[in-house]
Amino acid sequence: MKKSLRRVRTSAISSVPFPSRSSKGLSKRQGFYRQCSPKNPAPQSHDPPKRDTGIASEKDWGINLLDESVKESGVNEDGSTWYRESGEDLGDNGFRCRWARMGGRSSDGSSEWKETWWEKSDWTGYKELGAEKSGRNGEGDSWWETWQEVLYQDEWSNLARIERNAHKQAKSGTEDALWQERWWEKYDAKGSTEKGAYKCGRLNEQSWWERWGENYDGRGYVLKWTDKWAETQLGTKWGDKWEEKFFAGVGSRQGETWHVSPAGERWSRTWGEEHFGNGKVHKYGKSTAGESWDLVVDEETYYEAEPHYGWADVVGDSTQLLSIQHRERPPGVFPDFGLSPPPPRDEPKPDEPPSS
Repeated sequence: MKKSLRRVRTSAISSVPFPSRSSKGLSKRQGFYRQCSPKNPAPQSHDPPKRDTGIASEKDWGINLLDESVKESGVNEDGSTWYRESGEDLGDNGFRCRWARMGGRSSDGSSEWKETWWEKSDWTGYKELGAEKSGRNGEGDSWWETWQEVLYQDEWSNLARIERNAHKQAKSGTEDALWQERWWEKYDAKGSTEKGAYKCGRLNEQSWWERWGENYDGRGYVLKWTDKWAETQLGTKWGDKWEEKFFAGVGSRQGETWHVSPAGERWSRTWGEEHFGNGKVHKYGKSTAGESWDLVVDEETYYEAEPHYGWADVVGDSTQLLSIQHRERPPGVFPDFGLSPPPPRDEPKPDEPPSS
């Protein structure tokens, strides 16, 4: 079957940019633990993150953990302070967590930052790699972001699964502006792939939200959807959403674009397509302005039957996760397979200020 990048085109609501001077994601700290001694320069602070494109790779996070414990701190010439430390925690069922954190604060306390890295494992084969970053600067900007990827064996299907997620939020100190994003990706060894995101933000009188998702079951079924909407303090609201479902050339697309005025007047246009798999497509739609159409046309059906990034790709890009070493399991001791990946965080709301 012929595949194409063709998607339903919808009028997108512009995302509000957050002012930032930083580069994308966390900068790498080359040889961090090889430099852990008071005679070496202290770690430096970061600027707020930009609103970038979701989940960075483990290489972009530059997580570097060693077995030895480190604990040191110091004061710079300008009066700012810094610290860095690392350690290891052990628990039941062969649980092991290796971690490191570092941070600093300006002499007057107006700005501070912190970074934490970790890797976790246990006897069930569970592996986790993660990082967290937060801070605030002298202008009052505050930010927080976390990233995580896990490997585990599904207790029902016995399939290996890899999941990734990222959560980011920031707040401006000079204007009424904030944003939050949560991204997730799930893969299994049979080719099932799920990806999605939830975003929201506010800039002065305008707030906006966006959700999207896509699911590939590994056997040809595809579901994709998106929903975007925004509003102003004056009462104007607008949005756009669509969904498509396909299997073996047969499927449907449908969507809606809408607008509500401050006086409560609503306009909307809905549309749909039914693809029969024989070269015929039923197209229909209507609007509150009196538009309508309903016809069958000869049209070839295009859709993406497979994800552009799947199980083989994520395995190839998760070398650090896969290389995490387990504690040795004593003879005759069997692991408890009750451990499951952590539950997703609650979806962010634009009226909730981010943590600092």
